[in-house]
Amino acid sequence: MVGTDSSATCPECSGRLRETETELVCEDCGLISDEDAIDRGPEWRSFDDETDRRRTGAPLTRSRHDRGLSTEIGYGGGSDYRSRLTGRKRRQLARLRREHNRARISTKADQNQVYGFTEIRRVNALLSLPDSVREQACALFESAQSEGLLQGRSIEGFAAAAIYATCRTNSFARTIDEITSVARADDAELKAAYDALNRDLGLPTGPIEPTQYLPRYATKLELETAVERRAREHVEALLESGTIGGRNPSGVAAACLYRAAGEREEWSSITQTDAATVADVAPATIRSTVTTLEDLGR
Repeated sequence: MVGTDSSATCPECSGRLRETETELVCEDCGLISDEDAIDRGPEWRSFDDETDRRRTGAPLTRSRHDRGLSTEIGYGGGSDYRSRLTGRKRRQLARLRREHNRARISTKADQNQVYGFTEIRRVNALLSLPDSVREQACALFESAQSEGLLQGRSIEGFAAAAIYATCRTNSFARTIDEITSVARADDAELKAAYDALNRDLGLPTGPIEPTQYLPRYATKLELETAVERRAREHVEALLESGTIGGRNPSGVAAACLYRAAGEREEWSSITQTDAATVADVAPATIRSTVTTLEDLGR
């Protein structure tokens, strides 16, 4: 925005002053008569003309039991802040903080939800999953709690099962072993919770295709794109033949990568043990799938 203020003159040369965004500048001598460093425009950009966004704080999130609407009593700006408080005032703030936390998490159900959501956020971060998985997993955990599925079962197991179920429904290939390696639940707890979720909530989960594992396993094995592309052709041939029904899709993907890597001399080769380690299966699983490929003439 640029305009001329006809009612104001330059204090140095009596010239006309022109307003340019945050400064009031003389047109003759260039003197900056006044400035306003405050940007009074919005701190956000909206590409949707119909959206009326206002300064309403942090966005709502399903990963917190109160959707992120609660307040917290902080600890000040550091040691200097605490040193200016008397002992009586510090004790008063400690009591207020304790009572505030008790009021914010007042029931046992809220405590379980806070603990479950914290576990989901931790597992989600360790597995490098997107925030959308975290939000959906927390919503699934809340639905399971409202249906009374947590009674007599492990909260950690339901948190891990919510992550696993969300990955299944969104086609993020993560095995049970990968989730239990970072979660505070074992395989039995996760499977029991997942069975309860799948049975009582009717999750739209289907079988995992081996192709979903190929990009991640190829990266771990440091294989080229051409190897991954050839392995994808092997997987599609196996699916069309219907010969891998009931097999571990993770092991099938690793076996197809192993087969593709050894087909040409210029492609880097891997051992069956390497492929089995990445997929967390036995080497016999790799050999069995490779034998099936050979029978198909692949």
